[in-house]
Amino acid sequence: MAVRTGLEALAATGFAPLKGKAVGAIVNPTSVDGGFRHLADLLGAAEGVSLKALFGPEHGVRGDAQYMVAVGEERDPRTGVPVHSLYGSSFGSLSPKPEWLSGLDALVFDIQDVGARYYTYVYTMALAMQAAARAKVAFYVLDRPNPIGGVEVEGNLPPARFRSFVGLYELPNRHGMTAGELARYFDATERFECDLRVVPCDGWRRAQHFDDTRRAFVPPSPNMPTPATALVYPGMCLLEGTNLSEGRGTCRPFEQFGAPWLDGEAVAARLAQEALPGVRFRAVSFRPTFDKHSGELCHGAMLHVVDRNAFRPLRTAIAVVAVARELGPRQFQWRTHAYEFVDQIPAFDLLCGGDGVRRGIEAGLPLDRLTEGFAADEAAFRARREKYLLYE
Repeated sequence: MAVRTGLEALAATGFAPLKGKAVGAIVNPTSVDGGFRHLADLLGAAEGVSLKALFGPEHGVRGDAQYMVAVGEERDPRTGVPVHSLYGSSFGSLSPKPEWLSGLDALVFDIQDVGARYYTYVYTMALAMQAAARAKVAFYVLDRPNPIGGVEVEGNLPPARFRSFVGLYELPNRHGMTAGELARYFDATERFECDLRVVPCDGWRRAQHFDDTRRAFVPPSPNMPTPATALVYPGMCLLEGTNLSEGRGTCRPFEQFGAPWLDGEAVAARLAQEALPGVRFRAVSFRPTFDKHSGELCHGAMLHVVDRNAFRPLRTAIAVVAVARELGPRQFQWRTHAYEFVDQIPAFDLLCGGDGVRRGIEAGLPLDRLTEGFAADEAAFRARREKYLLYE
């Protein structure tokens, strides 16, 4: 039996909790039921529910904008309601404006997350929760499974100095929570005092990955095409903080990486020496159609995850970056221009939640030294998150 999402659970009641209410919805292409009916259409047609506005996160309501591209205002052609952007050209653009919430009784969030600290949708949710709390608007989260499971936790907890829209709160790189669980966690630990209502999934268990749910995977962003992409993303997104291609502009983003100056065979052989669990490397060459090294022939490696329970995406990606710098020391560079509205801290440090990994790579430290301290942070987070979990 397929897992039932929070959207389907709420729809089965005829959207009863929303009847008689003026409603806004934070949505993107993943906001669909098992029949691919979109939440906006379902709310627009629901008896007694008054849909007043839609809100689009990064990549927009339709998911057609690339990463870090500002999204504009528009009107939804199907429902006729205004669409407000929650991803513009400044940090202030990430929160709903008070006038957009005026007259609303409820704000509904239904977007598929992928389980990584850097993925921005849960911070859109958190900022909207804060705005809803100030406006005295009830906030509903229609929960969905974590596609890479809810058991494994990996990474450090970023201190305040390294917080950004790719790490706004104290989460490890792979947090193992659903959006609904994170909403409960944020509301309590950040003291939002939000009128929060989470509608849980039915039938999901923490050990399940997305292919266990018997649901169709709708890509939540342009470069997140499959659950396999999501599995490597908590590590391989680190490459956004370097001049290595993370495979954007190819059919396998984040699963492959490279650069024009690398030797793919040497990279794969060197990574094999690290004996990383659950993954093997194959030399590849590719030519990205956009983003870094667009149109240039790049050489590197593809990650083949052979045991997803043993695989550690963050440890793997740190090894990837360290090896790429080791084999191309003159050409390798850290990203230095602004990243997610921050221009004073290197993008790699924002993604890592600290500067220790970058400095350790520059010093040539071994992998075990580069990941020192992660285990303690992981244990602390596991204990801290426990009371906010909803699933066995």
